[in-house]
Amino acid sequence: MERIAHRGAKREFPENTLAAFARAYERGADAVELDVHCTRDGVVVVHHDAAIPVRLPMFAERNIADLDWSVVSTIDLGGGATIPTLSEVLDSAPASATVYVEVKGAGIEEQVADVVRRHHTRCALHSFDHAAIGRLAVLAPDLPRGILLEHAVRDVVTAMRAVDARDLWPKWRLIDRKLVELVHGAGGRVIAWTVNDREDAEQLIAMGVDGLCTDDVRLLDGL
Repeated sequence: MERIAHRGAKREFPENTLAAFARAYERGADAVELDVHCTRDGVVVVHHDAAIPVRLPMFAERNIADLDWSVVSTIDLGGGATIPTLSEVLDSAPASATVYVEVKGAGIEEQVADVVRRHHTRCALHSFDHAAIGRLAVLAPDLPRGILLEHAVRDVVTAMRAVDARDLWPKWRLIDRKLVELVHGAGGRVIAWTVNDREDAEQLIAMGVDGLCTDDVRLLDGL
């Protein structure tokens, strides 16, 4: 069972930053999960929201997709932390780690796949936008893919097969033993998000989930 740090050690450092990921690995995370967007000049960056506050010349919310990397790279997230590129995050990952990349920005599948392929880091891609995962199945069939679910769907196996997804990422409350057995029977994996209670984690492990995505991997110590 993989222990996956949701946006790194986000309770100790600004989320989705190099410091947050480094601390997550120190805390025993097997993997990290992060979000990506793409700047106007084609740099894939790690950040949750599509918009960021920028002084141009006054502070205002601007979409990352409308800004060049030279601007995005100067944003202070607090304590000197800045928005990293996906390439920087992959370079900093331990050899044994997996990086789960959530594709957030629209129409950036090709740029994300290109970055991942240039590195030796073990990666998998996932998204709430199942059509984006379907496009990645064509663009990068060699890269493992997954679909995120916030609400129950009638037939999860059909949803996964429609976009050739290996992983199912359901909100943890949607998971029961029947769902896990169904996905496993189809050759897939189940990764629960976002699990922040130890008792819930224990119950999900007993159901046979393949990974737990949590805001604090210390919660999973000894499990």
